[in-house]
Amino acid sequence: MKTRTTAALLFTALLAGPVLAATCDIEIEGNDAMQFNKSAIAVPASCKQFTVKLKHVGKMPKAAMGHNWVLSKAADAQGVAADGIGAGLDKAYVKPGDARVIAHSKVIGGGETDAVSFDVSKLKAGDSYAWFCSFPGHASLMNGTLALVK
Repeated sequence: MKTRTTAALLFTALLAGPVLAATCDIEIEGNDAMQFNKSAIAVPASCKQFTVKLKHVGKMPKAAMGHNWVLSKAADAQGVAADGIGAGLDKAYVKPGDARVIAHSKVIGGGETDAVSFDVSKLKAGDSYAWFCSFPGHASLMNGTLALVK
């Protein structure tokens, strides 16, 4: 009986293992109504890399209603978005070489997807991070927070 109990506990622990493992990616959807389906992201500190998969569930082309995902410190978000407008669509509305940008995807249109991965070591516990769409006029509606969690 003791052997069965031990075996059952080991089996349960094996099944629970994947549930307890850190999730190092997330999928975010943007639509033609200038909305993301999420407003907050928790990045486990145990992840080495974190991947954001961006999916545009709308139908409009990227030149009219494109979306991207840009990550910066919260204090830098407004400046990054404003400076990105001049970079234009071909540069994903992100100023080239902008050191304030931690990660960004390309601009996608309806039905398209993109993914961006970043090194979690770039994040510091206790710092405030913001993510947003830098397509002109979108950042005020399409944004969220990101936190490094234990």
